[in-house]
Amino acid sequence: MKQEITGNTNGLKASQLKALERIYRRRIAATEVISTELAGFMCELSAELHRQIGVLINRRGAIEHVMVGDASHIVLPDVGRLRGAPGRFRGLRLVKTHLRNERLTRDDLTDLTLLRLDIVASIAVGPGGTAGLFYLGHLLPDNPQGRLWEQLPGESVHAPETDFAELMAALEAEFSRTSSALASPESGTDRAVLVHVAIGKVRDSSARIAELGELCRTAGVQVLDVITQKRSEADPRYLVGHGKLKQILLRAMQLGAETVIFDQDLIPSQARGITNFTELKIVDRTMLILDIFAQHATSRDGKLQVELAQLKYALPRLAEKNTMMSRLTGGIGGRGPGETKLEINRRRARERIRLLERQLSSLAKNRRLRRQRRGQRNVPIVAIVGYTNAGKSTLLNALTQGNAKTENKLFATLDPISRRLRFPREREVVLTDTVGFIRDLPRDLTAAFRATLEELYDADLLVHVVDASDDDYAQHVNAVVAILNQLELAEKPRLIAFNKCDRLSDHEVDRRAGEFEALTISALDRASFDDLLSAIARALWKEGHKADITPLTQ
Repeated sequence: MKQEITGNTNGLKASQLKALERIYRRRIAATEVISTELAGFMCELSAELHRQIGVLINRRGAIEHVMVGDASHIVLPDVGRLRGAPGRFRGLRLVKTHLRNERLTRDDLTDLTLLRLDIVASIAVGPGGTAGLFYLGHLLPDNPQGRLWEQLPGESVHAPETDFAELMAALEAEFSRTSSALASPESGTDRAVLVHVAIGKVRDSSARIAELGELCRTAGVQVLDVITQKRSEADPRYLVGHGKLKQILLRAMQLGAETVIFDQDLIPSQARGITNFTELKIVDRTMLILDIFAQHATSRDGKLQVELAQLKYALPRLAEKNTMMSRLTGGIGGRGPGETKLEINRRRARERIRLLERQLSSLAKNRRLRRQRRGQRNVPIVAIVGYTNAGKSTLLNALTQGNAKTENKLFATLDPISRRLRFPREREVVLTDTVGFIRDLPRDLTAAFRATLEELYDADLLVHVVDASDDDYAQHVNAVVAILNQLELAEKPRLIAFNKCDRLSDHEVDRRAGEFEALTISALDRASFDDLLSAIARALWKEGHKADITPLTQ
């Protein structure tokens, strides 16, 4: 491979370019940051050109890149993606000249962190191009002071004190210990830093952050840190500002995070801007929810609907290849039934979307036929709706002695589950559990799961279950009502049942439920169902008394 000089080479003479190319022939000992001879040669050239000169040296002591800048700055070439286990560095060190006898600059230390270089060192160019002191900086593992890096005192290039091989061995050992201490096997393999941006007059930041944390727990993601920012409006390129993005990425690098998860959805231009800035995996809220759906989908309907939502999300992001899409082949956002590489071209993506829509339409017809047969028997249908993890499946099981899957996780139920609930006088209803809602539910996800939500259109009554123990209960109620409005179900008869009331005092239960004229229950206590069952009977048959509503389950 041809060894080129990169950077600001305009105006250089052929002899100067040749001199720079000769740097590639140099070899550095394993214990040296840089040899005395090479440091002197670089300083002479730097003084002659009045430009900074830099080299990237690998662990074998070979020069991989030679760069030329201007008097105060140097641009590094593309050094590829970082690979390796947590605690490992890139295997390259940056050594550059400084014409103004300055220590490491902020740009030097930012390059050190974002590229995860072994070290960065600057050599002060003295009078006549002599080599003065050199200053060395390296990364620090997570520490109580929150320091990202450390700068060592200046050393003479003629009598250096730092043993490079020994320094790197100690650093990698310390980073590995820190990474192991931060790792939590039960939390999953993905480790992430969360980012929440409060735009405008947002008042529910703490609730949104807590919900994002729950989404991460459900997806099997270990949260290492949460970074927040307030902005009057979103940055069109990075969502956060350029400086804040640097801070986020530096913190993620320090903690050994592989992923940065944004609470807000990133528009395609923001996704490209951020991923062009870093080699970390970038995930937004929709991608995280899609990943959870992909993990929980078990039926054919569910798998097809998840894949359809994934493709519809990916389609506008296929305008050009970017690392947000290329890194989706594994981990968060990259798994699921019908998993495909999201770097497929737009034509193939559209063809796949059309095929999935036809298949889902066919499955929807079968479901409609089943519902019609059910309707011919004049059996009322009661659909349980509500915010995700409100206790809907637990309530269904308690009322019908069913075996629906219940977990203390978000979106544990994706496919509708129906069970019969028998009342006295030979009456029965079909009780249906549906997928949970969440605030700002992605439109593509709503559209993809519209076939599943068709169960709600045939329901004679909706039972809206709310987690009364969640301090954000009012926002949860409003979010569900907004989605019901979006689905044109606002006029459907609806009962509100505040669940998990056993976790609150009687006074607090009455206060919270009173705001919405809600019934109060605990899905774990069958004795608390009397009022709810009476209300269901009154709504369906215009009658019902506490004394005669003791349902038989089957």
